Amino acid sequence: MPGTILENLSGRKLSVLVVILLLIQVGCFLVGLIGPRPATSQGIIATTCLDNASTTFNPNHWITLDCNKINLNNLKPGVTAENIVFVVQMPLYSLDFSRWQQNLVGILQFDLVYHSGFNPVEFIVELTIDSRLAYSDKTKHGGRTPWAYYAHAEEKRYMDCNIDLKNIKDPDGYPYNCSMVPLFELGSLYHDFYLLNIRLPYSEKSFKNVNLQKIQDVYLHMIHMNGGFTRIWVSIKTFFFPIIVGIMVWFWRRVHLLQRTPALLEYMLMSLGATLAFLDLPIEYLTLWFDMPYMLLLGDIRQGIFYAMLLSFWLVFAGEHMLIQDNGEKNSLKLYWKHLSTIVIGCLSLLVFDLCERGIQLVNPFYSIWVTPVGTNLALSFIILAGISASMYFIFLCYMIWRVFKNMSIKRSVLPSMCQARRLHYEGIIYRFNFLMLATVICAAVTVVSFILSQVAEGQNKWDENMELELSSALHTGVYGMWNVYICAMLMLYAPSHKQWPSEPICNEGEEVEFSRLPTDPSPNEISSLTSFASKASIE
Repeated sequence: MPGTILENLSGRKLSVLVVILLLIQVGCFLVGLIGPRPATSQGIIATTCLDNASTTFNPNHWITLDCNKINLNNLKPGVTAENIVFVVQMPLYSLDFSRWQQNLVGILQFDLVYHSGFNPVEFIVELTIDSRLAYSDKTKHGGRTPWAYYAHAEEKRYMDCNIDLKNIKDPDGYPYNCSMVPLFELGSLYHDFYLLNIRLPYSEKSFKNVNLQKIQDVYLHMIHMNGGFTRIWVSIKTFFFPIIVGIMVWFWRRVHLLQRTPALLEYMLMSLGATLAFLDLPIEYLTLWFDMPYMLLLGDIRQGIFYAMLLSFWLVFAGEHMLIQDNGEKNSLKLYWKHLSTIVIGCLSLLVFDLCERGIQLVNPFYSIWVTPVGTNLALSFIILAGISASMYFIFLCYMIWRVFKNMSIKRSVLPSMCQARRLHYEGIIYRFNFLMLATVICAAVTVVSFILSQVAEGQNKWDENMELELSSALHTGVYGMWNVYICAMLMLYAPSHKQWPSEPICNEGEEVEFSRLPTDPSPNEISSLTSFASKASIE
């Protein structure tokens, strides 16, 4: 039986393949290094307007920047909280959004004024925010369409405020230091302009905004993806998608040409390639023509499926190269059910957590699981648990790989007693395999670290606005390129080789040796002679 390409490919050809893959990896990193940042933030001060119309919601009634502006420090008699509207038009400076910017997050910041003798030094405000969102698009003749209804909700938010009186000489009129308030998250930026009307209704009976102090200004911090980074991201996906699909077709054709059933590792490689192809599929192009507010949720689902398959593959890959049990029945997924079940449970938990927020945001973009102390603690618990689980998984994977190396070193001690052909055969394969396992450890470590950093960076604006953690474009493109390069390499190197070599592969001095499966290897169902070598209870 010929074995895999990893065993049979000559050193010169293998070196060329490794150099090409490394150049692609470096290229992905450099593209992100010279590209724009993944996201951009912009602060907008809200315009305070007077609205004398009925407080009943009317989807055709919108307060724009051409309104009756008022000063909160000099309100006229008879003006109530129901008449005050904070207006924000996005984006600024008569610019328009691009559909390449993909999504939009809005975070509120309130400037509350302190008055000595009347206001507490530290307090928690329960905000009731009536938010109304509209959109408008450009016309062919350079104008704009009328503002149309997009979403409306009255949501509660909690805001912590405090002031340091010790370091302020004249605190009267000084603004509080208040936490930011997450307001909305849009899964797509299909329209050119957005208009936000914010009201803070007051009611002692319903306990709405009764503890709210005097407001000086309201700011909206909007965060959206950079259009330039999205183009780079989609271009990388467009580059890798046909490559991974082509390699999968080539790999499966070579497997079916053999007179045996596919091995477990070959099934796992095909499944891993399929999840990567699903992740590489550049469906972001569709957002340029269709409104797809579910793109964030769909992206999280695709990423979760890939993570689950990648973590499962590494466990099976390590397990197939060490002694799992003495009877040799390793070609079954049932032997890994304990390891894989924990991965499935963890990924399903993250999916449920994601559906609880992004799923509801498809109907109500103003919803957030972070708005209550219970929700915040629950969300933080999920993030911390995910980070701990990822770290424990990496430690366990390193333990399994250490057992693989230990198993190989034990069996390598008997190589000097073998004949020259068999010794050269296994020494070359073990050397190549050790290099591949080292690449696997590096890939797993980078994956775990990037997963933890992405979870922290995604939630930092919702639970700690003082933390400044921004993942660079080079990290995003570098890690994504690493996944594609690694999986493409695994599919190519573990594809069955169709080369047939003599029973004694001994070359003349100075010639290059291509390692092939020895005709005496009695393992017709093994993917390579290395797995059969590792699984032997004894070696001649």
